[in-house]
Amino acid sequence: MLSLMSVYTLGETETSGRISLGAEYDSNVSVDEIDRSSSEGDIARIFSADLRVAHDITDTVSSTFSVDYTHVGYSSFDKLNRKTLVIGANLDKSMGAYTFGLDYFFIDAKLNGKKFLRYERIAPSVSGFIKKRWFLRGSYAYAEKSIENRPGRDARNDGLEMDAYYFVSGLRQYLNLGYTFRNEDSVADRYTYESHQVKLRGVQRITVFGRLAAMELGVRYEERAYEGLSPSIDEQRWDKRLRLTGEIEIPLLENLYLTVYGGYSDYDSNLPSADYYQSVLGSRIEFVF
Repeated sequence: MLSLMSVYTLGETETSGRISLGAEYDSNVSVDEIDRSSSEGDIARIFSADLRVAHDITDTVSSTFSVDYTHVGYSSFDKLNRKTLVIGANLDKSMGAYTFGLDYFFIDAKLNGKKFLRYERIAPSVSGFIKKRWFLRGSYAYAEKSIENRPGRDARNDGLEMDAYYFVSGLRQYLNLGYTFRNEDSVADRYTYESHQVKLRGVQRITVFGRLAAMELGVRYEERAYEGLSPSIDEQRWDKRLRLTGEIEIPLLENLYLTVYGGYSDYDSNLPSADYYQSVLGSRIEFVF
C-alpha cells in the first residue's frame, strides 16, 4: 500500500486510519485458495477501512496494533462476495544498528456471508542498514490455515523470507528485491508443497500539483512442487506463477488520494483447474486520517 497517512499524536501513541471506496474489473473471477476460476470477467465494488495504533513503550521498544476490514462485492458472481477481517500486532526492539521484531496477524474471510478461511501467522524478524543505501530484513514465519468444509486443505506452513532495499534517493526512489521459501504441510498430501518465490519492486515518488504522488511496479515469480499425486491427473502437481502489478497514487487534497492500479497473472500448472490467466484493472478513492 502506498498511502501517505497523516497521524494524530497522543503523547507516545500515534493513531492513523484509512477509508476507501473503489471498483475493479477482473477478467477471470477466481478463488485462488481452492484452485477455482470461472473463465469469466466481472466488475467488483470494494470498500475497505483500517485503523492502526502505534505506541512507544520505551525509547527502544515500540508496538503496533491494527484492524483491517475489506468487502468485495461482484455484480454477477455475488456468491463469491468476500468479507475479510485482518487483525495484526507487532513488537519491535532496537539494539544498536539492528531491530528485532515479532509480527502476528489473524485473518477471517467469508464468502457469500459464510465462513471460508481462517489464517494465523507469527513471524520473528531482524532488520537493519548494512550500508548507507542498503537495508536488509530477514524473518522466519509459521502459519496455520483452515478452509471451511475442505479439511484436506487445512495446513501448517513455515518458511524463510529475505528482503533487500536499495534506496536510490531515500523514500522518493527505491528498489526492493525479495526471496521467500515456504513449506506447506497439508492434511491431504496432494496439497502439500514446497515453493520458492522471488520478487522485484520499484517505487518512485514524484511531485504532482505541489504534492507527492507515488508510482510502483512489481513482478513476482513462484514455483511450487507438490508432494502427493493429484487424482484428476494421476501425477504430482507443479505450478509456475508469474504476477505483474503496477499502481499510481495521486494526492487530490491533503487527506484524499486517488489510486489507479492494474495487474496480470499467468498461472501455469499441470492441474487444469489451476492453469489460467487473469487481468485486473481498478481504482479507488482513499481518505486518510
